Amino acid sequence: MEPSCGRFVPGYGDANAAFHVIGDHPGVHGGVDSGVPFTGCESASRLQSALVETGLLRESGTEPAVGETYLSYLHMCVPNPDGTPSPADYTDMERFFDAELRAIAAHVLLPVGERATRHVLETYTAQAHKTAVDMDALHATEIRGSGFLVMPIKEPADWSDADRQRLVEAITDLRSTDFRRESDLGRFIAGSDPYYVR
Repeated sequence: MEPSCGRFVPGYGDANAAFHVIGDHPGVHGGVDSGVPFTGCESASRLQSALVETGLLRESGTEPAVGETYLSYLHMCVPNPDGTPSPADYTDMERFFDAELRAIAAHVLLPVGERATRHVLETYTAQAHKTAVDMDALHATEIRGSGFLVMPIKEPADWSDADRQRLVEAITDLRSTDFRRESDLGRFIAGSDPYYVR
């Protein structure tokens, strides 16, 4: 199923990804010309550079070589030249994003920017009422979700060198841990096959 808009930027990457990078829309985070999320603008280049350094991308570019990573948008449609999708537009696109997120079933959600972070916290965690969406404070921190680990990313266009380094260190540290946090419940069922759950 495809959205009814004329042009859109679909998700891109490993369908079995452990990390799902979630942006706002192509007008903010790029991909209008390439059709690939997080490409073709300064903000996207900054983010790709950090993701390459952490191993989430193997190579940056218009068609980045992904590791165990998937890239997509809350609102995949390319907005009109006048700019931002309306609240109704976001609501209409939510079904596509939600289906994509559940199909990929990544272990770690990396929402980029305030809108994506707010949506992920409100929809996929029980933390929204406890967590103020202050991107300076939330940037590169771990938040437990409902079956997901969430690590918000401040808008790359607003990064200082320290923000970039903080993200690189946080993702590198996370990847060195058992971030999947799976348990093998195979011992409770017949046979010797493992049965992993989060």
